Amino acid sequence: MDFTAPEGLIEHFSKLQDPRVDRNKKHELIDVIVLCVCAVLSGAEGWSDIEEFGRTKLEWLRRYVPLANGIPVDDTIARIISALSVSGFQECFLSWMEDAVKLSEGEIIALDGKTHRRSHDRKRGVKALHMVSAWACRNGVVLGQVKTDEKSNEITAVPELLEKLELKGCIVTLDAMGCQRAIAKQVKEGGGDYVLTLKRNQRELEAEVRGYFEAASEEDYDRAEIENEETSEEGHGRIEHRSYFLSTDLSSLSGVEKWRGLKGIGMVQSERHCAGRVSIEQRYFITSLDDVKLFQQSVRSHWGIENALHWRLDVTFREDESRIRRGNAPHNIGVIRHMAMNLLKREKTKISYRKKRIRAALNDAFRHKLLMGQ
Repeated sequence: MDFTAPEGLIEHFSKLQDPRVDRNKKHELIDVIVLCVCAVLSGAEGWSDIEEFGRTKLEWLRRYVPLANGIPVDDTIARIISALSVSGFQECFLSWMEDAVKLSEGEIIALDGKTHRRSHDRKRGVKALHMVSAWACRNGVVLGQVKTDEKSNEITAVPELLEKLELKGCIVTLDAMGCQRAIAKQVKEGGGDYVLTLKRNQRELEAEVRGYFEAASEEDYDRAEIENEETSEEGHGRIEHRSYFLSTDLSSLSGVEKWRGLKGIGMVQSERHCAGRVSIEQRYFITSLDDVKLFQQSVRSHWGIENALHWRLDVTFREDESRIRRGNAPHNIGVIRHMAMNLLKREKTKISYRKKRIRAALNDAFRHKLLMGQ
């Protein structure tokens, strides 16, 4: 993974259109954005935290941006961030990441949605923000995100996000919501491969794939077209054994020609032993891959997005507790958290993100290191 210097961050976000009229501008927009990024890097969670960080670290911040009129008050920060265009902010983030991160061949890109639980405002009739993010599993960074109003709108958000990503040579993984023929076609036309989860939204296809593997299990999966990988994990009082099966026999499926690039069907059987109890679960997939090892890595990486991205956002950045609700602020502060996560990732000290944020709050040199990549 190769990041550019933070001058690139300033360069890309300086292109963002300022919604304020000139006579009302006391603070430059890029100054406020840099302030917010540095504050969130250092543990800030709300507008008053950002203001306090700025007042404490004003002279340090002026190493990067002028802040000619000092630090804006918390309400001004909130008003500026909430007024920024969602699509404009997304575009700046995407262009920054396109320059900052070079994806290697075979990178697994997991797309998944997350609801910001406390971003809803019942009095104003505003529903909770739901955001679909693209996560580069090996590099461990957010590549982009698209806002949706409800989880059901992931169907329209996923194509929009895929259109903005460089997919050539990558493997895209999606849960059942993204198991759509149009999405499979879009990924293949972009030069990538896909692994799509089958559930009730593709009832007939799921039933056919399930039936195939149930019949194969009666033969102990002893078929030439089936490849198999096994993994086992032990920890926290449980043992989990997973069996990954990939078959290139599509003869039992109807409508195969409607799925662009379809080469295989897959099943993952998870057997969990915990507190004397045993549970078994099967999950089914369709894929343009014909290599069981790549299939296993892709499925495993997609499940990891819960810990690698969503868990960190909730536990380290306390995203689910955030009550930021004004205008476009829930989305834009969410993007700023993604920016902070990516900056924390590139720093190689073997400590948790939480400890890095504490160190950034206390240590000017370390915060400078996070921003400059030195």
